Amino acid sequence: QFLKQLGIHPDWQFVDVYGMEPELLSMVPRPVCAVLLLFPITEKYEIFRTEEEERIKAKGQDVKSSVYFMKQTINNACGTIGLIHAIANNREKMNFETNSSLKKFLEDSLSMTPEERAKYLETYEAIRVTHESSAHEGQTEAPSIDEKVDLHFIALVNVGGHLYELDGRKPFPINHGETSDDSFLEDAIQVCKKFMERDPEELRFNAIALSAA
Repeated sequence: QFLKQLGIHPDWQFVDVYGMEPELLSMVPRPVCAVLLLFPITEKYEIFRTEEEERIKAKGQDVKSSVYFMKQTINNACGTIGLIHAIANNREKMNFETNSSLKKFLEDSLSMTPEERAKYLETYEAIRVTHESSAHEGQTEAPSIDEKVDLHFIALVNVGGHLYELDGRKPFPINHGETSDDSFLEDAIQVCKKFMERDPEELRFNAIALSAA
């Protein structure tokens, strides 16, 4: 519903990933161009996040300049930012309606830094209004912008044959290695499994795939 309101033609859709076993992954329509993971921000995860950031700063990593990445400065907007990351890094595959507010946002912000994109989103009424109306139509009560929420969305995308994790709370994209259009869903799920393995007593994990309709 949110995609439709943002002016994206329904030839791509978000579908649930019911489980990580091959037979459940086989139920996800292909091709898949992005995976959004919802996970709990726990103490264990925050320790890992700090260590990961320090390790990458020390060792460096290869991130293609074509990766579209933005910071998150709005509370409880990680779902919207995950969705923007998913669409922005697959924009050549998407069919936008002529007056699409998301298409305009992406065109305006392509040349911006991740911080400038975050600031632009703060002032971009069309996406905020659409987000609020979609949130109220959903099956679950949407949190208010100021509510303390310990669940977080990230996007996993394939850009130029590499699998990137895009998380607006992090200072940069995370390169998780090589992938392909054919193996992307399975490769992304391997990354999701690592999140789950770090917090084995947690059950609050959920994945949705952006799939061809």
